[in-house]
Amino acid sequence: MSDSNLRNRLTATQHVRAPTNTLDQHVLSLNEKILNEVFNIYMEKEVGLYELAKLIDVDVRVPRKKITVLLLGNHSAGKSSFINWYIEETILKTGVAIETQGFYFVVSGKKRDTLKGKATLELYPHLRPLQNYPGCIDYLTTEISTSRARKFNLVTFIDTPGLVDGDMHYPYDVNETLLWLGDIADLVFVFFDPMGQALCKRTLNVVEKMWANQSDKMRLFLAKADEAGSETDRQRVLMQIVQELCKRDGLNRTGFDMPTIFLPDATSKPTKCANQIEEVCVIVEKTIEQTIQNSLNNLDKDAVLIKDKLEARLNADNEARSRNFSRSVQSWCYGGLGIILPILLLLSLIVANATREAMRIHIGPGADIIYTIMKPLAGLWLMIPDGYHLQIVTAIVVVSGSLLIISRLFCANEYVLPKRELKLVRRGLEYVGNATERKKVLYSEYLRQSLSDADFCE
Repeated sequence: MSDSNLRNRLTATQHVRAPTNTLDQHVLSLNEKILNEVFNIYMEKEVGLYELAKLIDVDVRVPRKKITVLLLGNHSAGKSSFINWYIEETILKTGVAIETQGFYFVVSGKKRDTLKGKATLELYPHLRPLQNYPGCIDYLTTEISTSRARKFNLVTFIDTPGLVDGDMHYPYDVNETLLWLGDIADLVFVFFDPMGQALCKRTLNVVEKMWANQSDKMRLFLAKADEAGSETDRQRVLMQIVQELCKRDGLNRTGFDMPTIFLPDATSKPTKCANQIEEVCVIVEKTIEQTIQNSLNNLDKDAVLIKDKLEARLNADNEARSRNFSRSVQSWCYGGLGIILPILLLLSLIVANATREAMRIHIGPGADIIYTIMKPLAGLWLMIPDGYHLQIVTAIVVVSGSLLIISRLFCANEYVLPKRELKLVRRGLEYVGNATERKKVLYSEYLRQSLSDADFCE
């Protein structure tokens, strides 16, 4: 093979393509706008659905702006090469040797950049539980690409360490880390390599454990299918893989679907092997579409739940305030009566034992009013025999004290929302109402991608 042909083959194999970075390519697509707006509705400061949910002790899951695709398999299974092919840029190292020992997050962005462990956690706060796996953070890397190929702008790929059997030592618990990432991923692609590595026990162990809870998001592929030899050889490889999978209780099921894929290579010799790699792209696209629908549906569900909780809290607060007002009125009535009775008794005694002139001297101009008002009570007091005066005074003092005690009991008001929280609840109700209306608009815009105006029902 000439040097020119060799260079052409290497170029096609690696799929090196200089990514364009024009302004038009960074204009958000409708799907990106929808996912971004839904995310912003949840994360709005103070009145976002996430903050409101915390206020009322409700758990909501904040939707992400992109889907996460986890690639799993033994070393040299073609995981990194597939990512390079999908984004049409050589961003990850590939080769027969073990190139990937850590976890690489490949995302679309405005500038080509590489972020290490701590920076990756700042970019993805939901990954912070990985700090519970000693040594893992040092092997986290985020590769930011400017590529806008296919649906890459809506996808985060996670390239995982190539798994091997034997005494291979990883500086962290790779199995548990993979299982945790499988929980948060939207899709898990398992690549089996036909060249002697398809039956890697470490890979099968991880796949079996992950399958127990994540089977609905997992897809199995025979990678590098064009290197498996003849059609007969490929069938044998597939049979060996299926047999090995069926030996395990967690994977023993019918209806295995394992498409054969390989990277298109215009300079390679013709092959009769069916390449189903475009089906992988279709799976990604369908997951994106389903994620958008799920995000909008969850937004509607969460908004209704939060609205009901906020209204219930506001109604309970209004009822508590109404009961507190009634209690306050009763407290003032009992307290006022408890104070007025001794005062009336004292004034009656003064009027009964003093003349109008004496009261004018000691009390002043108001003495005439007091004398006129209290004269009937003073006369009533004089009609009571002297032997009962002490009992009457004692009874009035006891009644007055009882009324004051009762008034204090009514002062024990119920808890009501502080002014700041009450204002936040009212703002939150208004925000949730607007969010519900915005959700309807977003759903309408999303559906118009598939329906004509004539078919679309307002």
